[in-house]
Amino acid sequence: MNNSIDPGNFKFSQEIQVRWTDLDPLYHVNNSIYIQYFEIARGRYMLEAAPTWDWHKNMFLLANINCNYLKELKIATPDTRCWVRTKEMGTKSFVLEYMITTNGNDIHTVGTSIQVMFDTKEKSTISIPEWLRNELHTYEKPGSILIK
Repeated sequence: MNNSIDPGNFKFSQEIQVRWTDLDPLYHVNNSIYIQYFEIARGRYMLEAAPTWDWHKNMFLLANINCNYLKELKIATPDTRCWVRTKEMGTKSFVLEYMITTNGNDIHTVGTSIQVMFDTKEKSTISIPEWLRNELHTYEKPGSILIK
């Protein structure tokens, strides 16, 4: 994982409220909670980046997720945000990249997840629908999605 992620590559961010219950005994966010922050932001990102998405008809499975912790995150740090972008797109899967920041530019965590398109009726993987490819390409900055 490249820890020198360029914040300028991200268009979407979701404000994150750090809750008391997110903290561990050292009073910083517990490592498992970052994945929940990614999940919250991923859902909001998909609604904004792919506005015609219908969760009852189209589904993806999470095939992989990783998180690199760079700097502790505490409850009272202002402007906590989770940034999301589509980084790569294959035939059946796509990679989302995440970055959690505070104060506009302090990077605390970076990560990625791999989503695989899935037909819930047939119980099998499927190709990324053309409409989804188009919406993600249109939403993201031109040329920013690596095609594999």
